[in-house]
Amino acid sequence: MKKLILAITALIITASAQAQVEAHVKWSYGAKKISATEAVVFLKATIDNGWHIYSQTVKEGGPVKTSFTFTPSKEYTLVGKTSEPKPTTKFEKVFGMNVGYFENSVIFQQKVKLKSENVKAVTGKLEFMTCNDQKCLPPDEVTFSVPLGK
Repeated sequence: MKKLILAITALIITASAQAQVEAHVKWSYGAKKISATEAVVFLKATIDNGWHIYSQTVKEGGPVKTSFTFTPSKEYTLVGKTSEPKPTTKFEKVFGMNVGYFENSVIFQQKVKLKSENVKAVTGKLEFMTCNDQKCLPPDEVTFSVPLGK
């Protein structure tokens, strides 16, 4: 009986600790075939009001920049680098530099060359850091799988 009570207590503590994790960015994905051999993958961040994530072009010594790592595949190859719209740029005292960031939402795009007609999805992971005017949360890593459809 004691073991059961301890297990339930541990479960409650774990559940309440997870409930306190802050998450201010939601990621969604899509893709569009632009020809029989090419597609564009869209990775969209929807950011809570008052929060922001950083550009892919933040210089060394600044906050953790948003980055994308695509899983190598025999079915597709990346064409160029992941693109982003022009970020808002401002001087951030805490980093002592100008940094580019996005608020509200941002769509990153990656062009891919398809080596077969049967490519089901483009997969990988992304890393980003979320901040507001008061604090930054630890960097977060998200895995993704973007279906290509037919």
